[in-house]
Amino acid sequence: MKSNALKKSSLHIKSGDTVYIISGKEKGKTGKVLRIVKGKNKAIVEKLNMAKKHSKPTQKSPKGGINEIEMGIDVSNMLLYCTKCAKPSRAGNRILENGEKIRYCKKCEEEFKA
Repeated sequence: MKSNALKKSSLHIKSGDTVYIISGKEKGKTGKVLRIVKGKNKAIVEKLNMAKKHSKPTQKSPKGGINEIEMGIDVSNMLLYCTKCAKPSRAGNRILENGEKIRYCKKCEEEFKA
């Protein structure tokens, strides 16, 4: 019997990271990750992939109108951006002596701060 449950996967991107977009209409741009949508493997990046959302007037917002919001970008289309070497880089994982797990830049060995 086939299970409908999604496999839980770990992502190389966390909220607060600076990322570089490697494909899609926003290719070549950098931005800060605001939120991760784990079920869909997408990340909401600040001021990137903007879409217009039309809203009707309601009691809460009597004006209504057209709002611009950020839409999700697939995490496979982004790399972590290293601020030290100013380049996009893949992340490596390292376990310190005290048992703490950190992510680091594969190019310059700098630790990523999230």
